Amino acid sequence: MISALGLGAAELGGEYGPMAPATAQEIVRTALDCGITFIDVSPYYGRTRAETVLGDALRGVPRDSYVLATKVGRYDVDEFDFSAARVVRSVEESLRRLRTDHIDLIQCHDIEFGSLDQVVSETLPALRGLREKGLVGAVGITGFPLSALVSVAGRAPVDTVLSYCHYNLLIRTLGERVPFFADRKIGVLNASPLGMGLLTEAGPPGWHPASDEMRAACRRAAEFCRRQGASIVRLALQFAMTLPGVTSTIVGASDAESVRRNAEWAAEPVDADLLEAVENILADVRDAEWPVGRPENRT
Repeated sequence: MISALGLGAAELGGEYGPMAPATAQEIVRTALDCGITFIDVSPYYGRTRAETVLGDALRGVPRDSYVLATKVGRYDVDEFDFSAARVVRSVEESLRRLRTDHIDLIQCHDIEFGSLDQVVSETLPALRGLREKGLVGAVGITGFPLSALVSVAGRAPVDTVLSYCHYNLLIRTLGERVPFFADRKIGVLNASPLGMGLLTEAGPPGWHPASDEMRAACRRAAEFCRRQGASIVRLALQFAMTLPGVTSTIVGASDAESVRRNAEWAAEPVDADLLEAVENILADVRDAEWPVGRPENRT
């Protein structure tokens, strides 16, 4: 069992701007205090910094009070290695950084950048071997193109899939795939309910791959919410948590107050009138995506 709202730890590694260690620790402890028991990290976030910071923040916290997920396979912007030897070594490195003797969920990170055949025949079997040794628990896959997740999940046993930016105010296509995963008893994790910053007041970071049209539409939606005395973040988070069949929705936080706010908002219903108005603003860019990964893994 994991919490319906999960904590994404990318920001602990400075992916969205510098973060002081004290702030990171406060974020983690506040999340646990708010009942957020699922934490998702990766050696890619901050190029191992997020794992190190998270491990420090969890020092002294009872290990059975949270569920810890990390990843293998992606280590830098253009550095991927899904070979058995590298992912085994990656788990060993993550265990040291996270200061733990086991990882509850280990995931192949952004599989669309690798060979899906290799993930099926080499990466996943290597991780299942680590499960037999008690070093990891569940084994999953993550990625952007839903077609890549479906392809691998249809050919190999996996326990979870983590899809990001595919069920939010902008893109809804994850909903079409949930029955496929449910039929195979695969847990579904919905990450980036704020569209990696698109659905925020500040807007996305410069590296965001969204088109100018998507950025402009999201700005208009955020401005509309502000004029109504509402928050685009609140609406986006609440909407993202309405998809049946999703085990946990993962969102990051820049400070402890954001964690407390997200936990409160997640327990509240969606404002139907506000949702309808924002959906109309975003209608022209609904379900528009951006290319990610190898071309052969996008279809």
